[in-house]
Amino acid sequence: MPGALEGLRVLEICDEKGQFCGKLMADNGADLIKIEPPGGEACRNFGPFMDDVPHRERSLSFWHYNTSKRGITLNLETKQGQDILKQLAATADIVLESRKPGYLDSLGLGYDVLSADNPSLIMCSLTPYGQTGPWRDYVSSDITQMAGGGQMASSGYDDVDVPNPPPIAPGGGNSWHIGAHYSYIGIMAALYYRFLTGEGQYIDASIHEACALTTEGAIAIYLSTGDVVQRHTGRHAAPDMSPAIQFPTGDGGWLNTTRSGTNLTPQRLKLLSEWFDQSGMADDLTDERYQDPEVIATENDHIVQVMKNFFMNSTLMDSFHGGQQRDFPWGAIRSMDELVGDDHLIDREFFKEVEHPELGRTFTYPGPAALFNGSPWRISRRAPLIGEHNSEILQGELGLTNGQMLLLAEGGII
Repeated sequence: MPGALEGLRVLEICDEKGQFCGKLMADNGADLIKIEPPGGEACRNFGPFMDDVPHRERSLSFWHYNTSKRGITLNLETKQGQDILKQLAATADIVLESRKPGYLDSLGLGYDVLSADNPSLIMCSLTPYGQTGPWRDYVSSDITQMAGGGQMASSGYDDVDVPNPPPIAPGGGNSWHIGAHYSYIGIMAALYYRFLTGEGQYIDASIHEACALTTEGAIAIYLSTGDVVQRHTGRHAAPDMSPAIQFPTGDGGWLNTTRSGTNLTPQRLKLLSEWFDQSGMADDLTDERYQDPEVIATENDHIVQVMKNFFMNSTLMDSFHGGQQRDFPWGAIRSMDELVGDDHLIDREFFKEVEHPELGRTFTYPGPAALFNGSPWRISRRAPLIGEHNSEILQGELGLTNGQMLLLAEGGII
């Protein structure tokens, strides 16, 4: 069955900032042509590399973010390269780009030019700070976006665990994912608008603004109360000192209890005490006095100590599943090797095997976040090699001859 975006043609002119947005469309069935400079995008140099051998065709990062795409090389700073892009844009539904603000405009490849003969064209420019504003031309990186967007201010340890704790960045690439997700949402909204009106439009997407929208309640809390949230170890940032929610288990694991140890109602504490009592570890929590909310609040520290003792005499999985069976929203803190072997993900066929025919091997890739029963998500091909589809697209679709292709190659156009 066709994917949800089957029949759409997308041109992607993106580095690491926008390639995930392209992947989201390509894996959903769009015919996405990735346009790279001759020699390939610089993000092909990002490690890790297959078998730890650095090479522009062996970047595992590039592989992941560029599945299901076809790829050509094109020097857009040449007249011939610009003419070819215009030809491709005339047949495209979407152009996605993440070059510096104004760069494509300076080459005569802005939205006004590309949409002149294709008024239904949708173009999305994803840049660090947008096409306007005092920071328009600032350069950035993933970590500076995490800092400037507010995420780092909410991430790290609290004073109880680390005196005067510094902010800590989340894992790599978060800001690019956030910006790419919002760009994807914007493009889907523009497609719906086009469906209703027949008109395309230009989308100015800012990673900084996308990050500022993704700070949980930090902005809303400040706007409502004037309070600035504080970093708390392993849990939501909050204006006040929220209680710890993570507990070590006897087998060396860690359990996240999502504040269940302090926001306990009498009914929920009764469930816990009965469970703990099965192992003789309820202490005095089965006493009827704990059915009084005021007693629970007064004895909170004692209750937490009983919980800690129970978990230290249990395994991570027993604690995790035991809590879930009693409707406590607890979760095991997993390492990557545990996640890859997750029986739930395996049962839902999350992991996909992707062939790399030039290597004679298949590799395991992460799959979709949702299952579509009528328009399935799929990885249709591994990431393109540098210029892999030059002939297929430039000759097979645009009609260039062998002689023209040779001249383009010799002139550094492709």
